[in-house]
Amino acid sequence: MKEVFIPIELANAVDFYGINDSNLELIRNRFPGLKIIPRGNELKIIGDEIQIEVLYEKLNLLINHFEQSGHLTIEEVKRLLNGSAVKPQSDDSKTEPILYGPQGSVIRARTVNQVKMVQSIMQNDIVFAIGPAGTGKTYTAVALAVRALKNKEIKRIILTRPAVEAGENLGFLPGDLKEKIDPYLGPLYDALYDMIPGEKLRTLIENNIIEVAPLAFMRGRTLDNAFVILDEAQNASSLQLKMFLTRMGPSAKFILTGDVTQIDLPQRQPSGLPHALSILKGIEGIGFVWLDENDVVRHKIVKEIIKAYS
Repeated sequence: MKEVFIPIELANAVDFYGINDSNLELIRNRFPGLKIIPRGNELKIIGDEIQIEVLYEKLNLLINHFEQSGHLTIEEVKRLLNGSAVKPQSDDSKTEPILYGPQGSVIRARTVNQVKMVQSIMQNDIVFAIGPAGTGKTYTAVALAVRALKNKEIKRIILTRPAVEAGENLGFLPGDLKEKIDPYLGPLYDALYDMIPGEKLRTLIENNIIEVAPLAFMRGRTLDNAFVILDEAQNASSLQLKMFLTRMGPSAKFILTGDVTQIDLPQRQPSGLPHALSILKGIEGIGFVWLDENDVVRHKIVKEIIKAYS
């Protein structure tokens, strides 16, 4: 039986231990033969010498990850304790801002795959960003569009979605056409209001510099000198996606975001997104970015929910 003290030389050891010592509990569960007692910025360890050496190596991995990323989630602790690599999040302080929002708020890519989205749209004219809810696909895409408009790289922003939500029918909603459609486009408006002052945004929409419309409204048009985002692309059929992609003018950028695990189309109507992803691979100028639960920027529980459903 041996007793040692292992220093946790971190400015915020409390964050390292986790909420209510949740990370520390995982470490204790991994080493049930050891008694692990936190003493401020050090751990008192009592137990078998060999087990203590193994624990020391694991703690070094955890501390190094915490120092590099600034966080240590329950999932990351589990992976590191089990000897798996952890996919690092992007360090916010080291990624270039995409743009500055109202009151000087900084809007930037917050994860590795969000950074890949930023890089991909610089190298390609069409980008597919595929991943589960909460991974920042739409938000990052809208930020890139607003930046392009501010930098005068394009003349218009066009944001569109299929008007399909959980089997509901537009005809049963109250109001005129705009009032029926607006609820489906809410997430796009939410992102815009985060990035453009309200009065200015209303002016841009009134002047048709920013257009938010359902996918059906794209038919027959040529979308040029524009940054165009198709959100919830998994709810478009193959014919709709072909229609949308062939609207592209010579000076346009397209981003399509989607989640192939959340298809709201009627049961007998297949999504066109998986088909598009399979047939468009290898075409120069089209990029693909895959996001996963490591990119979730909503409540930490969302990451666990995504894992449970997958």
